[in-house]
Amino acid sequence: MNAYMTNGTLDFLKKLPAKHPDVTFYFMKEGTSTLVYYEGKGKNIFASGRAYEIVTENGTLREDGFVVMNNIPVADEGKATFEDKFKQRQQSVENMKGFQAFRLLRPNKGNTYVVMTQWASEDDYENWKNSDQFKQAHKDGADTKPPAYFLDQPFVTNYHMIEVD
Repeated sequence: MNAYMTNGTLDFLKKLPAKHPDVTFYFMKEGTSTLVYYEGKGKNIFASGRAYEIVTENGTLREDGFVVMNNIPVADEGKATFEDKFKQRQQSVENMKGFQAFRLLRPNKGNTYVVMTQWASEDDYENWKNSDQFKQAHKDGADTKPPAYFLDQPFVTNYHMIEVD
């Protein structure tokens, strides 16, 4: 299964469901930036979008909630190790209050993976970040430099799901 996303203006992007009625689009907003995401097996319908393979997933995406995307540039020689760490890690996040969905997305082009989680609310995400489960899941990265297979500093983008008319 693949995942696709693109950014643009809300006025332009909200025309997509009418053009592609068979696709379930998820609309997200961060400040003035709008992002549209969908999953499928076919060709990318976005002219200037990003395409990913879904490596691992849990939960069901919803049209409401809060989305956190950790963008992690990984060197080619480190991709297998990076993916294995996620596959072996016990995903205690799934048991947290407000958890909705998790996706590990491998880029079809480039080296930046996306680790996406969706929460019922921003407060639920903050509660996860302050939990013992979060500390346990991230203990290997605490107070150390990023692994050698990270090409650059990871960065996080947060979005609020929005409904479009």
